[in-house]
Amino acid sequence: MLTLFTVCATVVFCYMSVWFLLALARKDNSIADVAWGMGFMLLAWVTFFYADAGTVRHLVMNVCISVWAIRLSGYIYQRNAHKPGEDFRYRAWREAWGKNWVWRSYLQVFLLQGFFMLLIALPLMVVANSGHTGWNRINSAGLIVFTIGFLFEAIADFQLAHFKSQESNKGKIMTSGLWQYSRHPNYFGEAVLWWGIFLMAVPLPYWYVALISPVLLTWLLTHVSGVPMLESKYKNNPQFEQYAQKTSAFIPLPPKKTGS
Repeated sequence: MLTLFTVCATVVFCYMSVWFLLALARKDNSIADVAWGMGFMLLAWVTFFYADAGTVRHLVMNVCISVWAIRLSGYIYQRNAHKPGEDFRYRAWREAWGKNWVWRSYLQVFLLQGFFMLLIALPLMVVANSGHTGWNRINSAGLIVFTIGFLFEAIADFQLAHFKSQESNKGKIMTSGLWQYSRHPNYFGEAVLWWGIFLMAVPLPYWYVALISPVLLTWLLTHVSGVPMLESKYKNNPQFEQYAQKTSAFIPLPPKKTGS
């Protein structure tokens, strides 16, 4: 397990360093978001072949991660291609870091993201290290949970992209579809699908190590780089404040009645 972790850490370090050099050339750290999903797909197949072509469980997990990674990275690439310049989050950091933005970008954007990627990918390493063990009902439940989370994220992203493509919606807040039940249904879907990935690693040896993955990702989305960072963009926006009063921040719930 430790040897495989070291191999994966080396792969992630090299992978994120290449993306940093590309971002440096483009003067755009936003491409770190594109690198995120594809990095997991790379780790999935590195662990698969490290384990000598793995097991049925490993193959199912890898297919799930690959489908998710291709969709997510493709969506983010297309979204950013229609935006002028760097994403507002990375642009704010670039301005705040001043003359230190190069090394801080490398450490705090690319290598830090790579570190989190490595920890979230722990279920892959647990499965690769488990040997040839059979599929069970918990794994089937994990596949179902993954599918629900994946569809939730994909549908939410599609609805948001369609909403933003309408010129009449410029400057407005998305409040329909899945977005009427959660202010961040795409983040909720991503958290759910990684809980599904975790369940595919139960009850293998070291399954409890894999638990770090969904717990860490859910915490990041709800307390660090997901909900808080995005909502800071809408601070003091009256339309968003009204929307936030009646709509759950993360877990989809029926909207509160106005005035309640």
